[in-house]
Amino acid sequence: MSVPWHGACFHIRMKKYAVAALIFAIAAFASDHSVLNGTWKLAPAQSDFAGQAVVQTGTVTIGDHQGVIVVSRSFKYEGATETFFYNDSTGNSKDSATIHSGKDLKTKTKWNDGVLKVTTTLSGATTLESYSLAADGTMQVKVERPERKPITLVFERQ
Repeated sequence: MSVPWHGACFHIRMKKYAVAALIFAIAAFASDHSVLNGTWKLAPAQSDFAGQAVVQTGTVTIGDHQGVIVVSRSFKYEGATETFFYNDSTGNSKDSATIHSGKDLKTKTKWNDGVLKVTTTLSGATTLESYSLAADGTMQVKVERPERKPITLVFERQ
């Protein structure tokens, strides 16, 4: 069965439009930094703690409003009697910003290909946290610290 020439041209044009629309949608999603905004609850059973202290409960709240990024974290570790709370906030900057809190603490946030990267340096030791949205709608946070195995935390939107 042969397809008339004008029919083949129509199908080729439609495929080009579909591919262009898909590329546009992916680019729009990648540049939509508000996709991680909100409060996320830790799913410990889906997380990989790499042999480190297991977090029993935890939440992360992210707000990115016109370039001002606030990342708040609250975790309770297995066997701990207290809850640990961390809060980072950066100023209005298109690419990234650095916040200094005291002489030994520096935090920098930056969007890199749809991944929110938070780099914290405390007393010369640097921790890198990478926040991204997984295909299943969960948020994955990869945490890399000096002299420790990387861990991957999985969060579900609240």
